Amino acid sequence: MKTKFILTALVVSALSFTKINAQINIGDKAMGALQTGVASFTYSDEDAAAMSKEAVRKMDSANVVAGPKDGYAIRLNRIFGKHVNEAGLKLNYKVYITKDVNAFATADGSVRVFSGLMDIMDDNQLLAVIGHEIGHVANHDSRDAMKAALRKAALVGAVSSQSDKVAKLTDSQYGQLANAILDSKYSRKQESEADDYSYAFMKRNGYNVNAVEAAFTILANMSGGAQADFLTKMLSSHPDPKDRADKAKAKATADGLYKPYVQMKISNKATTPAKKTPKKKKK
Repeated sequence: MKTKFILTALVVSALSFTKINAQINIGDKAMGALQTGVASFTYSDEDAAAMSKEAVRKMDSANVVAGPKDGYAIRLNRIFGKHVNEAGLKLNYKVYITKDVNAFATADGSVRVFSGLMDIMDDNQLLAVIGHEIGHVANHDSRDAMKAALRKAALVGAVSSQSDKVAKLTDSQYGQLANAILDSKYSRKQESEADDYSYAFMKRNGYNVNAVEAAFTILANMSGGAQADFLTKMLSSHPDPKDRADKAKAKATADGLYKPYVQMKISNKATTPAKKTPKKKKK
């Protein structure tokens, strides 16, 4: 799989999930298939969380997930494990082993980080990106994205019921939903608000806020060359990463915290404790 640059957002183009697309293929039938019943369709955060959980289960099963002894998983647990209850949310996290560069979060609090992203960003920069993803959940963008995905996958009718509860989908329908989620996009306004959340997250937890600018600068630098055509499509709904970096720098400057960021050493290797040599007893 060739490395692709994917702007950090909760949901991304299905191009980045080759394995999922091989197993879950809904074709073009989803587009505009449902018109009746959509206006009256109600959908809560709880409904979005329940369906997101099942959709992520499908994603997890279609990707290589780093095991607990894998260096990527150990590193993510070390830097993010303390934030599983961030903003009152119950978060769970895993690493997908793929060269793609991305991270996303869904309405149920599932955070998925790609190993390709962990290869190019240090701990603070990763936290800035993850903080952005959490912002989408905290700002209810995830709920809205899930509702949009249901419409796109032509599943509104399947989940609508005569009662006040949203009906459950079949396993194959959750697969359709997963594909639709991956093909969704956030608005520029939602992305900017998630950026603000990321900066506040870093500041609130005592991390180096300049890592926010640094993370977006990395993404901006990756937007040339072989990645450019893909980015051209994505920028219609995402703010320019250079502009996002500049705004993060302006925030840090206004707070009197700005200082050029120096990237720390990056290591995703699982380290084993050195064996202690037993001391010889004196005779």
